[in-house]
Amino acid sequence: MNSRIFGKTGRVVGEVGLGTWQIGGNWGDVPDETGLAVLRTAYELGTTFFDTADVYGSGRSEELIGKFLKESKARDRLFIATKLGRRGDPGWPKNFTREVVRQHTEDSLRRLGVEALDLTQCHCIPPDVLMRGEVFGWLEELKREGKIKAYGASVEAMDEALWCCAQPGCASLQIIFNIFRQKPVHVLFDQARVRGVALIVRLPLASGLLGGKMTQATTFAADDHRTFNRDGQAFNVGETFAGLPFAKGVALADALKPMVPAGQTMAEMALRWCLDFEAISVIIPGAKNPDQVLANARAGALAPLGATRHVQLAAFYERQVAAHIRGPY
Repeated sequence: MNSRIFGKTGRVVGEVGLGTWQIGGNWGDVPDETGLAVLRTAYELGTTFFDTADVYGSGRSEELIGKFLKESKARDRLFIATKLGRRGDPGWPKNFTREVVRQHTEDSLRRLGVEALDLTQCHCIPPDVLMRGEVFGWLEELKREGKIKAYGASVEAMDEALWCCAQPGCASLQIIFNIFRQKPVHVLFDQARVRGVALIVRLPLASGLLGGKMTQATTFAADDHRTFNRDGQAFNVGETFAGLPFAKGVALADALKPMVPAGQTMAEMALRWCLDFEAISVIIPGAKNPDQVLANARAGALAPLGATRHVQLAAFYERQVAAHIRGPY
């Protein structure tokens, strides 16, 4: 697998990482052994960046990664990124105090079984709380104490991203970025590059829409966020299908099919499209089984899509997609 430098940290990571929301919860049930098989397969293929959060399965995702670290003895070769700020205990707004930020960090350290977090990220916390700057200040304290090595933020909208980018201690930004959600190219990428801020891409397949296999009749399990949050009922609508109404997203994915290069799947094209941008440090597609891990990893071995196809996909976004995106952007 090709590697990239993770911003100002100087760490080298495999460019196709692994998002572990799926193995934690909210995408239907994934047994522990399957979750561990996903982690093992990703590592064997060269993935060294695992992204998790304290709320994925109420800590289950972190615990599975902790088990994998213990069995594999691969701690020194892996970059583990987690997040805080969305737990229900004590919940908002009490999550945003120095004491609770410290406690939630300690809890993640315990579940992962590590002495220091490679990266912790504010997990899409309210913009007004984020931009007060206090949370970053508390994370800076934890960094000085050696409990975390770097910190950043997972954000919803570009105004949040730009504010974070301007903070000297911010090492990374996690953003929603895919063929259906291209705004960061024009708003964020140059600033991130200048400031040495690593960019982590979540939802590169738009919750599976860009796999090209969904139809208007596709359904999901009741505990899958693609059922219970498709219109933003539980959290930001942008986290589900990139903010597109499901029916519209399926229609747009169908319209993309003629643009897929011969011999590639739509998912491979979508992941390769993200990787073609040098500003990106790592993409974190999720997986519910080892076969999906293999499919994600193949994108890194593909040739760049080329200027002509990038122009076509940019025009497609502007003309057919942008107006339909809902939620902060």
